[in-house]
Amino acid sequence: MSETRIGYARCSTDKQDLAAQKATLLHLGVTADLIYTDHGLTGTNRERPGLAQALAAVRAGDTLVVPKLDRLARSVPDARSIADELAKRGVRLALGPSVYDPHDPMGKMFFNILATFAEFEADLIRMRTKEGMAVARAKGKLKGKKPKLSDRRQTELRRMYDTGDYSISDLAELFDVSRPTVYRVLQRTPSAEVSIEAR
Repeated sequence: MSETRIGYARCSTDKQDLAAQKATLLHLGVTADLIYTDHGLTGTNRERPGLAQALAAVRAGDTLVVPKLDRLARSVPDARSIADELAKRGVRLALGPSVYDPHDPMGKMFFNILATFAEFEADLIRMRTKEGMAVARAKGKLKGKKPKLSDRRQTELRRMYDTGDYSISDLAELFDVSRPTVYRVLQRTPSAEVSIEAR
């Protein structure tokens, strides 16, 4: 009985392209209809539909092929968990052209080293992202979400509310926002009467 090679490819962001990984998998003997993918999902997230489909598709004697280990997992425990699950089911795991042998001490050590590097790289990316956001925030370039209503519309909403002619639901419908947004605007925006008295 000939083995079936099931491929899996993943990229972390929607801007990245899976073409290179798919080409690698085709070169490694996986047919196009047996390549499962996840787009815009990180390797630290185990809730990956494409990975779940690939793991469900492999049977004893098959080989799961990934271009590199970091496409399969970005943490040591996750990588080991997937590899152990495949080994128990009699499924081989190919990392690029190399087939991982869980029974070979050298192969096992090399796999653990690769998994450690993948986790280290993921941690570095997270750290750089946090640092980049902190720098952007300090420079005033990262200010959070844009308000749903402009200052002028917020003032108008407050004015209309103060007339007593409009309910919260009316204002939410008129300004096309949610009721919680109306409450937030009212909290932030002082009434015209208060402003006049303050003068």
